[in-house]
Amino acid sequence: MVLEKINDPLDLKNLSISELETLAEEMRGHLLTVLSKHPGHFAPNFGTVELAIAVHTVFDTPRDKVIWDIGHQAYPHKLLTGRLDTFDTLRQTDGISGFLSREESKYDVFGAGHSSTSISAALGIATARDVNNDDFNVVAIIGDGGLTGGMALEGLNAAGDFRKDMLVILNDNQMSISPTIGAISKHFHRLISSRGYNRLRTGAKELMNFISSDAKALAQKIEASLKPGTLFEEFGFRYFGPLDGNDLESLIPVLTGIRELSGPILVHVVTKKGLGYPPAEKDPVGFYSVSGQFDLKTGKSLKPTSAIPKYTDVFSRTLIEAAKKDKRIIGVTAAMPGGTGLDKFSDAFPDRCFDVGLAEQCAVTFAAGLATEGLKPVVAIYSTFLQRGYDQVLHDVCIQNLPVVFAIDRAGLVGADGPTHHGVFDIAYLRSIPNIVMMSPKDENELQHMLKTALTYEEGPIALRYPRGTGIGVKLASDPKPLSIGKAEICCKGEDLLIVAIGNRVYPAIEATETLRETGINTSVINARFVKPLDTELIVEMAKDIGKVITVEDSVLMGGFGSAVLEALADEGVSDVRVTTLGVPDRFIEHGDVKTLYDRYGYDTQAIIRAGVALTVGT
Repeated sequence: MVLEKINDPLDLKNLSISELETLAEEMRGHLLTVLSKHPGHFAPNFGTVELAIAVHTVFDTPRDKVIWDIGHQAYPHKLLTGRLDTFDTLRQTDGISGFLSREESKYDVFGAGHSSTSISAALGIATARDVNNDDFNVVAIIGDGGLTGGMALEGLNAAGDFRKDMLVILNDNQMSISPTIGAISKHFHRLISSRGYNRLRTGAKELMNFISSDAKALAQKIEASLKPGTLFEEFGFRYFGPLDGNDLESLIPVLTGIRELSGPILVHVVTKKGLGYPPAEKDPVGFYSVSGQFDLKTGKSLKPTSAIPKYTDVFSRTLIEAAKKDKRIIGVTAAMPGGTGLDKFSDAFPDRCFDVGLAEQCAVTFAAGLATEGLKPVVAIYSTFLQRGYDQVLHDVCIQNLPVVFAIDRAGLVGADGPTHHGVFDIAYLRSIPNIVMMSPKDENELQHMLKTALTYEEGPIALRYPRGTGIGVKLASDPKPLSIGKAEICCKGEDLLIVAIGNRVYPAIEATETLRETGINTSVINARFVKPLDTELIVEMAKDIGKVITVEDSVLMGGFGSAVLEALADEGVSDVRVTTLGVPDRFIEHGDVKTLYDRYGYDTQAIIRAGVALTVGT
C-alpha cells in the first residue's frame, strides 16, 4: 500500500509516476470506504485526486502556499497532509472538518467553506510575501463553478494589475454543485469540446509558416481570438491549457516547468467529477454529497426513506402550486437549484426560474430589478450564503422597499458542515434592516402558510427562514392561508413561566412544558412566528402577568430573537420581569451532530427544562 506510507507531502517526492498512479487508485478506494459509511462531499473529491497529488509533488508545501477554493474538493489534500489516520472522523462531532481549517492543519493555508475566495486570498499572501522579502510559491485552486462568483473575477482583476508571482489552477469539471451555468462556463465548454477549435488552431499555426507578414498578423489575431485563455490574458495572466487534470504523467512536468516562471499565471485543467466510481461518474449531481451509508456496488442509499417530507420539498411544492395561479412568481437562486428545491420549480416553469451561478449579490439585485417591474421574485438561498449578499439586501431591496421574497433554507445549525455553513446569523443581520418582515415556522405546515403570506405581501421585502431536514410530521393543509403580519400564537397556557420560542425551537419548548408541569411549574408557550414585527403587545402583556420569561431560538443570541424580546420589554418600560435567553452563544459553532450541538450549547428540550426550573424553583 503506497497510501499508508504517505505521512506528509515529502513522501511523494521520490515516487515514480507509476507509484503515484497507484497512490491515486488507493486514495479513491479510501475515499469510497469512508464516504460510503459517513456523509460527505463525494464526486468533487474523486475528480481532484491527481491534481492534489501533482500539486503536493511539485510544490514544497507547506512553505509553498496552496489555497483551495471552497474546500469540498480538498479531501485528497487532507489524505496527503497527515490526516489519513483521522479521515474516518470526517465531519463527525469532534472529528476533522469537511472544509479547510487553519486550526486543523498547517497545510490548510486559508479556511474556506464559501466559494470564489481563493484568488483574492492568494493575491494577499503573495503580496505579503513580497512585503516581507520572503520567497515561496503561491497557488490558488479554483473550480469553474467558483469562477462564476463575482469575487473571483475581482481577484483576477486585481492580480493582473498587481503583477505578483502567483499561480491560479482552474479546475474545470463543468460543475459547481449542479452543472455550471453562465456565459464564461459556456465559452470554455464550447471551445474545449469543439473539434473545429482544434482544427482551426492547428491550421493557423501551419498557415503562418507560408504566408506573408500581413496575413500572418491576421492569422495570429484569429488564433488568439479562438484561444480559451484569451479572457485570462486580457486580465494580465499567462495562460496554459487546457490540460488533462487526471493525467499525472502530463500534469506533473507542466506544473514543474511553470513553477519557475514569473508573473501571474493560470493553468486550466479539465477533471471529471466522480472519476473512478461509475455511479458518481453517471450522476455527479446526485453524488455531489452523500448524506448517509450507501451500497458500494450499486451506489444506492441504505438510509431509510422518511415518510415525512423535508422543509425544502414542502417549500418547493407550495411555491409550484402558488405559481400556477400567479404568473408574476419568479424563482431565483445562486447555483443551488437542487438544494433549495427550485430544480422542481424550474421543471414546471422553465421560463420563470433563473440561476445566476455562485453570485448571491447578483441574485439579490437581479430580484430587485424584477420587483421594480411588478413581478414577484422568490430568492431561495441558504442562510449562510445569503450573508454574501447582505449589502444588496439592504441597499437594493430594503432601502427601495421592494416586494422581494427571501426563502432562507438551512436556517439554524446544519450539523456536519460546521461554522462556515451554520445558518445562525440571519435573524441578527436582517432584523436590524428597516422595511423587512421576517418570520420562521414551527413546522412544515406553518411553512406553507408563511410562504403564502410572503407571496401575498405587497408592502415590501419579506423573509422566511426554515431549517434543514425533515419536518415534524404534521398534516399539511391543502389550501394554505396567509397569516396576520406580526401576530404570534399561544400554544400552551400556564401562570408560572412563559417560554417565547421561534421556528424549530417551538416544539422543544412545548415538550419541556410536560416535564415542567410534573415539577409543579405550569408554563405558557408562545410561538412568536414573526421576528419582525414582533407581537410586542402579546409578549409584553403575558411577560408582565407571569414575570418569568425564557426565549429560545436556533440562532445567535447577540442581536437575535431573544434580544428583540428584551428590547420590546425595555421599550415598554417593563423592568420587573426576569428573562433567560437560550440560543447560540457568541462564538462560531463547530461541526457535529445537530442534537449533540443543541445539548452542548444549551437550547434543546432538557436545557429549556433546566432553565425553567432555575428561573422559578431557584428563586
